[in-house]
Amino acid sequence: MKIVVASKNPVKINAAQSAFSEVFAQNETDIIPISVASNVPDQPMTYDETREGAFNRVQNAIELYGSQFEGDYYIAYEGGVEVFEDGPKTFAIVCISDGEQCIYGQTATLSLPLQIYQALLEGQELGDAMDALFNTHNIKQKGGAIGQLTSGLETRMSIYKSATILALSVFAKPALFISR
Repeated sequence: MKIVVASKNPVKINAAQSAFSEVFAQNETDIIPISVASNVPDQPMTYDETREGAFNRVQNAIELYGSQFEGDYYIAYEGGVEVFEDGPKTFAIVCISDGEQCIYGQTATLSLPLQIYQALLEGQELGDAMDALFNTHNIKQKGGAIGQLTSGLETRMSIYKSATILALSVFAKPALFISR
């Protein structure tokens, strides 16, 4: 089974590899990481913008590389921020396509410190703002903001993997879902 991951970020690649391997344990998975544009700002600041970025990455992967790689599935993750009634939170949207339909999933949300949210409003990406606050380097390709703020109890990869497994249920048990 060929899985095209619309990113070269090791966190996203590993989350996809792990989730697909567990959900489709009977199939060997071949992960193909590629870089494609999200066509949204580098730091999406709303749910809709985040969802659009994940969808755009999947569509761009299919359009740019579909004939070259002929993936069984195309997957993209887009991290974003939204302000809820109890404050700003970060989350990610996962979009998975089998070439016919797109299924979406979402990670859990994580409350953000106001100083981090302010940095995002000033144009920084979440990973860069977290690196500055915690004196780390390239945290977005490691545990992410969630790893820092939960002291490693959860990580960017763990929540991406969970959201992927949940979204894959539609593909893993297609007879249970109405055709979309």
